[in-house]
Amino acid sequence: MTARPAAWVLLLASLFGCLQLANVTGRDTPDSRNYLSYALSLGGADKAEAVDRTVAYLCASRGDLASRGHSVDVGGFRGPDPGPEVREECRAHYGRILHERLREGRTAGHTAPFMGERFMRIFEARPGYPVLLVPFVSLLGTVWGLWAAGVCVAAGGGVLVYLVLRTLRVPVVPALVGQVLYYVLPTGVTAMRPMTEGTMTALTLTALWGCALVLCGRREDGRGAGRRAGVWLVAGSLALLFAVKHSQALFLGGCLAVAFGAVAWRRRRSGRPAGEGVAAVAAVTAGAAVCTVVAARLLGYPSEHDSLQDLLTDHFARPDRADPWGEFWRLEAGFWAEWLRRQLLQPLFPALLAAGAWGALRQRPAFGAALVAAAATGVISQAAHPDIAVDRLLVMAWLLPVLGVPLLLARYAGPRVRLPGQSGGPLERTPRAARPVE
Repeated sequence: MTARPAAWVLLLASLFGCLQLANVTGRDTPDSRNYLSYALSLGGADKAEAVDRTVAYLCASRGDLASRGHSVDVGGFRGPDPGPEVREECRAHYGRILHERLREGRTAGHTAPFMGERFMRIFEARPGYPVLLVPFVSLLGTVWGLWAAGVCVAAGGGVLVYLVLRTLRVPVVPALVGQVLYYVLPTGVTAMRPMTEGTMTALTLTALWGCALVLCGRREDGRGAGRRAGVWLVAGSLALLFAVKHSQALFLGGCLAVAFGAVAWRRRRSGRPAGEGVAAVAAVTAGAAVCTVVAARLLGYPSEHDSLQDLLTDHFARPDRADPWGEFWRLEAGFWAEWLRRQLLQPLFPALLAAGAWGALRQRPAFGAALVAAAATGVISQAAHPDIAVDRLLVMAWLLPVLGVPLLLARYAGPRVRLPGQSGGPLERTPRAARPVE
């Protein structure tokens, strides 16, 4: 019985999902409560019910974390478990505050009033992820619903990595390595958190799949169907990204427009036509970036000034800063100096970035430019929010080694590499990706 590549892809995704049973709770962050209450409201719960269910989830998670920490506390593990007390204190605290705010009339929007209205407006502008959560929390409840949504998003991201690499004609084994890298590097753990980053990463990978179809898709039908599908994938991904987090749609659209503009310029300079697909993606991504800015203004979404004040005032808990840009640039300089110092202590991330960039640009130069552009959105996101305690914003940069390292491996992996039980059929006998075709 032969083992087909699809079976290996599903096996790896299933194995990843099973491993996540070790941490069903305890993944939430302060922002998770806003997305959960938004989803519960969209699912039909009134404000009071959404508050109660969100607080129950939040406090149960904090209680579980307290119990886990207690069990390995060398100095305190002999004492009573603090988990139940933490859970009850949390429920009493948030239940009292939130219900008081509801009685005061803080019932506008979909999110529960955990913070001030200016801060909650940021989450009201991100309906995409709560919409995704609705069927999960409606059918499975808050705990298992959030966990199942995370598994689906994270596992799906790994499958997308495999599809991107196979579209680039990478052999099966290096493509599976890329899927594994997505699961074991910070991309996997970040995608499992009940926040927008996992969905954003999956949509960014979908856009990169579209780029791969445009640049390296098969053309057996003679009608360019692969290129057209790729352009539509890029456009659709950017449209969905706007609903999930419009800043990522702006960053990705702008960066891909620059990358494909550079590819077109390089081809023309070498005497080759830019190609309809390259021109179409450049136009679509540039148009998407412009439309994102215009739509955000028309919809009244929080501006870059609001984001800046949010950063510098601890989520509007303090008065607005009189000179926010001056303070921001000082913080920016200090952040990157400290970030670089920490990276030099443990240079795994820079080394993987370098290997990924080398593999992508060496093997598939045009796609490598698109991949570097997508990875750059993580750096831009982090630069826009220079908080040394928040590292999840850099998650897009990890896509560079996730896709670039398998491309580097593909230089040395030809059709001789087989999986156990794998036949030599057309799906398995992929041409060696040893030289660029752009």
